[in-house]
Amino acid sequence: MNLYEQLASDIERRIADGVLRVGDRLPSVRSACKSQRLSPSTILKAYYLLESRGLIEARPQSGYYVRPRLLTGMPEPEITRPAGAATKLEVSDFIFEILESVKDPSVVPLGSSFASPDLYPLDKLGRFLAAAARHMNPRATVTDLPPGNEELRRQIALRYLSRGASLQPSEIVITNGAMEALNLCLEATTSPGDLVAIESPTFHASLQMIERRGLRAIEIPTHPRTGVSLGALEEALRHHPVKACLLMLNFQNPMGSLVPDDSRKALIALLRRHAVPLIEDDTYAELYFGREAPLATKALDSDGLVLHVSGFSKCLAPGYRVGWVAAGRFAQKIQRLKFSASLATTIPVQIAIADFLKQGAFDTHLRRLRSALEMQEVQMATALDRHFPPGTRITRPRGGYFMWVALPDDVDALALHRDALDAGISIAPGPLFSAKQAYRNCIRLNFGHPWSESVEAAVMKLGQLIKR
Repeated sequence: MNLYEQLASDIERRIADGVLRVGDRLPSVRSACKSQRLSPSTILKAYYLLESRGLIEARPQSGYYVRPRLLTGMPEPEITRPAGAATKLEVSDFIFEILESVKDPSVVPLGSSFASPDLYPLDKLGRFLAAAARHMNPRATVTDLPPGNEELRRQIALRYLSRGASLQPSEIVITNGAMEALNLCLEATTSPGDLVAIESPTFHASLQMIERRGLRAIEIPTHPRTGVSLGALEEALRHHPVKACLLMLNFQNPMGSLVPDDSRKALIALLRRHAVPLIEDDTYAELYFGREAPLATKALDSDGLVLHVSGFSKCLAPGYRVGWVAAGRFAQKIQRLKFSASLATTIPVQIAIADFLKQGAFDTHLRRLRSALEMQEVQMATALDRHFPPGTRITRPRGGYFMWVALPDDVDALALHRDALDAGISIAPGPLFSAKQAYRNCIRLNFGHPWSESVEAAVMKLGQLIKR
């Protein structure tokens, strides 16, 4: 932890303990330099970090003051209540129609699935990739076939170990992004016609994967803050032949929910009793706000029923398409499926990311990325409170970069999507995330791009379109 982060943590702790109260003035930069024996730049960085977290505010010609934790006038959405029947999916045409409309680079990308590429060390990664291509051992074209590059799998296993999960590198299979890993997991655990339990709403690509494999989905009610309803899932397991659960426990897309530790333990115990595998899509796990990472579900997996999927696209290397699955008892089956599906993941890219991780710069990058995203979340919530109409409900995620917005009931998200595009703004309408195209008054917004006048203006324009 850097000096400014240590100072910010100390001040944050004093605020949490009530030593510093709302309205209290922090020491001036000059005074803090003397008392802390730190440089002005270090003091300012600490204050900027606290400001980005919504804990203090700068007042012109006065200094920094403890502010109330941002409490917008907007409550969070209620738990979802999807119909409990199994559904055969026919959603791809609708999803592709929506996704095509948001690819225009000239629009403000509030509907994008990606954070700004400016937040990632792509120049540095490019140098590692060039070196990997120049110095690659020719034998790697064979030795790095599935399950993948040994050093990369070892580095990933070390990441698991840092979160309390002890895995053998042999359990990890490198894939072409997390999407391929999810597809392989579904193929390993289900057959056409089988039933898969999913959150509602859920990531639209999950719906497409289920449709493509000829599976059926049962949608489980999901709370916008605490995630999938265990009571509803237990009912589904009791009354339906569920073959697998495909869930996002950390900073779920699109709602941003985070399943608490106790609920996570109860979920694993529930699935163990029913012998149902969990396919966990965990691509946002590294993007947590605050000091503590979420509990690693793999640390609870004593039976090998958790197929944990993640990747580097959201946290380090967008466009490099390197993902993996820690597949438990399904590892050998998935390794063979990977061979038959795509043979291998690009080998120089695997080597480049392994070398980057080994160098030790990953955690430094992650701290900067998390800090930026946390600040942008506060800015988005503040802008929505300023510009959106009464009756709007928003989530306040503690990681990732998506915010779920439930608009007044009379707002049609699809019509809003079309009007917003005409105004040069993309949004992701709620029906995109539902097997039955529900959530017609909801939208997902992306706060993964640095705040700017154009983003502020886009949020203001959306508010005007909604109020029309």
